[in-house]
Amino acid sequence: MTAPDPAGFHPAWLPPEAFRAIGSRRVLVFGDGLLAETVHDEVARACARFGGRVRRGAENEPHDLVLALTTVEVLPGVAGEVRPDSATGAEGYLLARRDGVTVVLADDPAGLLYGLFHVVRLGESAFTGERPAEHHRPATRRRMLDHWDNVDVHPVMGQVERGYAGGSIFWHDGAPRGDLARVRAYGRLLAACGINAVAVNNVNVHATEARLLTDRLSDVAAIADVLRPYGIRVHLSVNFASPVALGGLPTADPLDEEVRKWWAGVTERVYDTIPDFGGYVVKADSEGQPGPFAYGRDHADGANLLAEALEPFGGVVHWRAFVYNHRQDWRDRATDRARAAYDHFAPLDGRFRDNVILQVKHGPIDFQVREPVSPVIAAMPATRLAVELQVTQEYTGQQRHVCYLAPMWREVLGFRPWGPDGDAVADVIDGGDLVGVSNVGDDPYWTGHPLAQANLYAFGRLAWAPRSDPAAILDEWIDLTFVPTASGDTEPAATGEIERLRRTLHAIMDDSWRTYERYTAPLGVGFMVRPGHHYGPDVDGYEYTPWGTYHFADRDGVGVDRTRATGTGFTGQYPPPWSEVYESLDRCPDELLLFFHHVPYGHVLHSGSTVIQHVYDTHFAGAEQVEQARRRWVEAAGLFDPSLHARVKELLDEQVRCAEEWRDQINAYFFRKSGVPDVRGRRIP
Repeated sequence: MTAPDPAGFHPAWLPPEAFRAIGSRRVLVFGDGLLAETVHDEVARACARFGGRVRRGAENEPHDLVLALTTVEVLPGVAGEVRPDSATGAEGYLLARRDGVTVVLADDPAGLLYGLFHVVRLGESAFTGERPAEHHRPATRRRMLDHWDNVDVHPVMGQVERGYAGGSIFWHDGAPRGDLARVRAYGRLLAACGINAVAVNNVNVHATEARLLTDRLSDVAAIADVLRPYGIRVHLSVNFASPVALGGLPTADPLDEEVRKWWAGVTERVYDTIPDFGGYVVKADSEGQPGPFAYGRDHADGANLLAEALEPFGGVVHWRAFVYNHRQDWRDRATDRARAAYDHFAPLDGRFRDNVILQVKHGPIDFQVREPVSPVIAAMPATRLAVELQVTQEYTGQQRHVCYLAPMWREVLGFRPWGPDGDAVADVIDGGDLVGVSNVGDDPYWTGHPLAQANLYAFGRLAWAPRSDPAAILDEWIDLTFVPTASGDTEPAATGEIERLRRTLHAIMDDSWRTYERYTAPLGVGFMVRPGHHYGPDVDGYEYTPWGTYHFADRDGVGVDRTRATGTGFTGQYPPPWSEVYESLDRCPDELLLFFHHVPYGHVLHSGSTVIQHVYDTHFAGAEQVEQARRRWVEAAGLFDPSLHARVKELLDEQVRCAEEWRDQINAYFFRKSGVPDVRGRRIP
């Protein structure tokens, strides 16, 4: 990875050198349309840099690579021979190599674009040997990023809510950025990892953002124009009370005829301005946002109102299921925030219109480092669902800590709610949506921490292929981001250094999520963070607040009783066998024990350790693992651009400091609560 270029940002996983294999070949491009033009332009830039040649529809030209739409009547040589018998799909493509020619064929220009970027990922191997025809199709229809960006700078949350990489790339000083070159570069990065949809404003819609729907719609259209050449459709977060706030109506009741007409008229104007507009994102009746409850209606009534307005234009509404009581009494152990989404939405299954997509956080609380998979995902077979992941690292180090999240997400996507013989979460969303909360800002490295770029890349790749191996995805990112700039012309002399570079990054990143878990909240208990900004340890910070995020530690034990027998009954929201596994103190997985059970400190885990000793051991181990990561990075100084190396070293210094603070505060807290010493005799403050 190089330092930022003169434009003020660096190319992340698309450095010019990554296109060397394509740019040094003879390439033919067949097809019309905006995205086919993008393919041609990408190849032309690469050829201009590396000495290759690109032609449009010149079937008799000598060629090494053909990129073509299957709608072209006559294709040259091998391309005509491998033309698929069945459709590649709206975004799919076929890749083959025969007789020295590499071929990418697609039914749709979007597939051609994704096929091009796949060849970029393969590099020289795309032009080596023979390759039988491979069919590539995305598992999900909509691979979407939600930007929690404010147009104006919010007095508490700043410009990007839960953003750790600077200001918005879309908005500046209350208006769209004057130069949208960086937005175009962003669209290019997203297309290269498979993302095809973006919501450009915060789900907490403030006064200025609300007006993007009406008199500031041209601002959204300008962004859509820049992203369109890379196949990315723009979505907009909207305020449910817009008919009152913007339309002057006395009500936003979803069953009121004037309200329905207002939304229909506004939506028609949106599509007149942005014909390929994706749809609306809504946070309603949650954390102070308005919603249908104010009118005695339910969430199906509210979502269907917007879906009705969008349906004639092919738009969708992403209705977030993050709805809970955020003003509960901390003394009340019966009210359980984890239950809320299921209690609100499961009874509504089958009542949502076809273009409503219920957007469900992957866990039942709020993007903690360890949670069970949300039971809502298994509870609504007659409703279209999107699973929501948090790419921005709100509770996983805020892009000041290395925390590669793909292993967590892969566990979520591979979880089988109905047991080992049932479907996985990836099957539930097959053909549907995967949504991530973006971690991007206007920082020169896009994500603040340069290594946090891997999370954005991995989200796109897992959205395309949810069963992918996180380590293989990390290899892709490393090979695109670092290897081209480290190896130049890939001389054999550089091979040893490249392998050392790969080993260094894998050593630091592969287990970084579990390392973070070790030195922060133990055994699934969660939320031991400083209130408000959520960075750093504060064991009791939320313990006596209205937010419903409690651990209930006392002198005898710790954890939340969510059993049916004696607790909140949350375990009963899961289908068998998990309802029984989580209910059972003996069968519950160790890593989720304190999420489901309140246990004594001396309770023996499946690992053979007691709960209190596990707390001590993991927090000492986690802090030491961060120190080891810093040492590995320091030793690898010569492998990376100096300015990038310095940025990561500075952040690793902070991670070491913070991990030690977590270790000391957590261990001291539980030592003082329990009175049980560390059997290894280590110093606890």
